[in-house]
Amino acid sequence: MSQFGAPRGRTCSRSPRSRTLRSVATLTSAVLAVTVLAGCSSGDDTGEAPAAAQDNAPAKRDAVADGGTLRWAVDALPTTLNSFQADADGTTARIAGAVLPSLYTIDERGRPQLNPDYLESAQIVETEPKQVVLYKLNQQAVWSDGREIGAPDFVAQWRALSGRDTAYWTARNSGYERIEKIEKGKNDLEVRITFAKPYADWQSLFTPLYPKQVMGSPNSFNDGARTTLKATAGPFLLKSINRGSGDVTLTRNPRWWGQSAKLDSLVLKAVPRADRSAALAAGKLDLAEIDRSTAERIALALRDARAGRNGAQAALAHGPGSAITSSKALKSWALAHGSDEEKAEEVQAARQKNQKAVVRYASEQDALAGFVVRKSLEPAYTQLSLNGESGALADERVRRAVARAINRQELAESVLKPLGLPAAPPGSHLALAGQAAYADSSDALGDQDTKEARALLADAGWVPGGAARKPAGAKDGAEAGSEAEKAKKAKTEKAEQDKKDKKADGSSTDAKKKADTASDEGLYIVGDDKPGDPRALPAPVIGAAGPENGTGILAPAPAAARQSAALLARAEALDTGAGSGARAAHSVTKPDRGVAGAYAPLGTAAPVTAPQAARALGKDGKELSLRFVLPSGPGSESLRAVGDRIVRMLDAVGIRTQVTKVSDDSFFKDHVAAGDYDLALYSWPASAFPATDARPIFAKPEPASDGSLLVEQNYSRVGTDRIDQLFDQAAGTLDEEESRELVRQADARIWAAAGSIPLYQRPQLVAAKAEIVNAGAWGLAGPRYQDIGFKKPESSKGAERNR
Repeated sequence: MSQFGAPRGRTCSRSPRSRTLRSVATLTSAVLAVTVLAGCSSGDDTGEAPAAAQDNAPAKRDAVADGGTLRWAVDALPTTLNSFQADADGTTARIAGAVLPSLYTIDERGRPQLNPDYLESAQIVETEPKQVVLYKLNQQAVWSDGREIGAPDFVAQWRALSGRDTAYWTARNSGYERIEKIEKGKNDLEVRITFAKPYADWQSLFTPLYPKQVMGSPNSFNDGARTTLKATAGPFLLKSINRGSGDVTLTRNPRWWGQSAKLDSLVLKAVPRADRSAALAAGKLDLAEIDRSTAERIALALRDARAGRNGAQAALAHGPGSAITSSKALKSWALAHGSDEEKAEEVQAARQKNQKAVVRYASEQDALAGFVVRKSLEPAYTQLSLNGESGALADERVRRAVARAINRQELAESVLKPLGLPAAPPGSHLALAGQAAYADSSDALGDQDTKEARALLADAGWVPGGAARKPAGAKDGAEAGSEAEKAKKAKTEKAEQDKKDKKADGSSTDAKKKADTASDEGLYIVGDDKPGDPRALPAPVIGAAGPENGTGILAPAPAAARQSAALLARAEALDTGAGSGARAAHSVTKPDRGVAGAYAPLGTAAPVTAPQAARALGKDGKELSLRFVLPSGPGSESLRAVGDRIVRMLDAVGIRTQVTKVSDDSFFKDHVAAGDYDLALYSWPASAFPATDARPIFAKPEPASDGSLLVEQNYSRVGTDRIDQLFDQAAGTLDEEESRELVRQADARIWAAAGSIPLYQRPQLVAAKAEIVNAGAWGLAGPRYQDIGFKKPESSKGAERNR
């Protein structure tokens, strides 16, 4: 729902023969920019809430200098260049967007626009007896090897992604499996596609479009396209991937028939987010998505520059030197020059270290003053997931009570208001404000209401003092002790009798043992086979090398493991900022333990005040306490702060929480995907194709043939048959407005089920050199790579920028 060529659809199909991934759009902001919103066309007036404004310094092409190199930060180098493989990531998608055909581009309101660089037209020409779509290709469109883009490329991609040939290691097939045939039209520039059954989201297909050299055989698809592309067809060419320096270099395509790229080259540099502030200051980057702390440093640098303060003065005002008062400086000098040589040496070393920090900070602030922060909202939202598989949250009344206890507006404002961004919480699980399918359906659940939350809990049997009440049929301590003594005595007598029987007839020993031993046959213990339960299963290995049953929630096949890896990697990247490089770092670094006292130790209950403790709720002798799992890494500070607020809100209605902080590396695969949590915060990207992309996220879980629970990507494990039906109907109608209305109906039912509570749209913060234009925070839109560049100097209009 969070990043194009991003995978879409469901992790596992319902068919045991082919459980292929139709994963959601990729979860990084880079990926989101290209296809996440490439959806059904709509009219200019949707009548819905406006989208967040773009902030990308738009400029006309004649105001952009020709030439130059732009260095753009990515989380990690791509492990594959094939967007349809399980380990494709945001960098894969960014490269694809620049060098491969995108049949549709996205505007600032998330509306798909036919891309005239590749298509003259694309439309449904027949609906009976079957849906037929006719593409008319741009006659100038050619691959980098000079061959025309045509029907053979469409056929090769369809066959590779249809799921019919299992030799292709594909991570998704949504939509392609509905195609019956592809054939050439009246000439080589026409492609005629016939669908076996109607498909509303047909515009999502063939973006990106790969050449037949990549898609034509399993070997080229599986291995050949991981490190190189035999042909491309975009404004840029893939020149090189340097794993030593961590660079991907794209250069201007001389065969490009459209408007020429303004830049000579575009270099994608792998820089972890934690290192981007230093990389920007060191002059190694021109454009980078950043976190809030880096954005604040740039804001301070700009403010100081406007006030005439240099970096050294800034360091004393708010940097490492700001805490040094006159008295502290005098005391430090005295100790450094005192008679205690050991102490003097220690203080001198500390002074030198501090001085270096001051100098470094001053230099960095001077450099950061050359950047600006461009901000908008990502096409993705953060949600609170409620695991409804078992425990208290299996009762929908308790889930609704949790939802009614939470002030979503307060949470959204806590994250977005300090950044100067719109802070209205999302009203839909399936679309964001500005998109055609958006409608606020949150009324199906209701706003924050403490009184109503308590009433729902009481109706479910969770009441004050309930933790001290014995469940029906329970015995008091004395009676229980008496019964225990009787049982012990009976057991002893039985053992003595067994010895006598053994002596009397040794041949019957085995039979006696079987008769006297309790059997597990036919016994079902709730939770024993819980998918992902660490007590029942070893730590899952996600990926093709993992065990066939993975975490126990996906289809027991190698393909499902690849599919799971794709989804989890994208979800992990979205919420923890961890690309493949960051995940590798987690394996050798200790998890962030946060601020002392800010969070409860592992597995302990959150602290409460005495008046609150009196309102603690219980039922049948058990306290109402939920395990709240949060990531612990340096990229997850915002989630932990939101989690802290949620703990207080739940505490106010008598729901206790046990806050457990886990490493970013294990947060998704070992906890969210495995179902080892009650509450969790993570994000989903939005999509213009919710009937396809959102269905696996909210599909009703079903038992698999191996006894595990098939949840696809529905990690809350809450769903209904009716929701599934509405998604299927929305995907199967060719009436756009009917499809949107069915999606809205599905969303209202998702709200009522209370398995997922959208909290806020994610902020998008991008640092850019002030002279960079047509790049930054795109919001719902996708980048137009050929227009990105440097603004012409105003002092000499018409002069070209030389870099």
